[in-house]
Amino acid sequence: MAETTYQSPLGLLRLREARGHITHLDWAPAARPDLIGESAPQNADTPLLNRAVHQLNAYFFCGLRHFDLPLAPHGTAFQRAVWQQMQAIPYGDTRTYGEIARWLRSAPRAVGRACGRNPIPIVIPCHRVVASDGLGGYSGDGGTDTKTWLLELEGWSADRTRTLFDAPASDDEPSLGLQ
Repeated sequence: MAETTYQSPLGLLRLREARGHITHLDWAPAARPDLIGESAPQNADTPLLNRAVHQLNAYFFCGLRHFDLPLAPHGTAFQRAVWQQMQAIPYGDTRTYGEIARWLRSAPRAVGRACGRNPIPIVIPCHRVVASDGLGGYSGDGGTDTKTWLLELEGWSADRTRTLFDAPASDDEPSLGLQ
């Protein structure tokens, strides 16, 4: 497994790849002294990790709206289904835990737990999933402040009125690239 670190506007991020797919994006242990026992990141210069860093730069600084990376997040079938739904949420838009739960015939709390276990946040945009009555949680470093920052980067406003009719039809969902 190769990994690299990236200094983002949100802090130091660590990216990992295995067998030609991005498998993790997390807040690097060097930036998180509370993660005792984690080994220090070791940078690897691979074409895929370089491409991922380039796309993260474009997302943070140039308005990249869609990541084009091969992804292989490890999780249960249900978690992967939730992550696919998250990838279908357009840049600058949101869906509620309840909306995703209805599409998957599940419960909002189960969707929230799957969001919290997302191994590739930002790229798989769990920040675009909100509660029906507010922002909801965020498991990334900085919690809901980070979630708000990412949503505002994408032009989202808490004041925007949105209805269920804004959600994409399930027949029109894009190819999601999960392996």
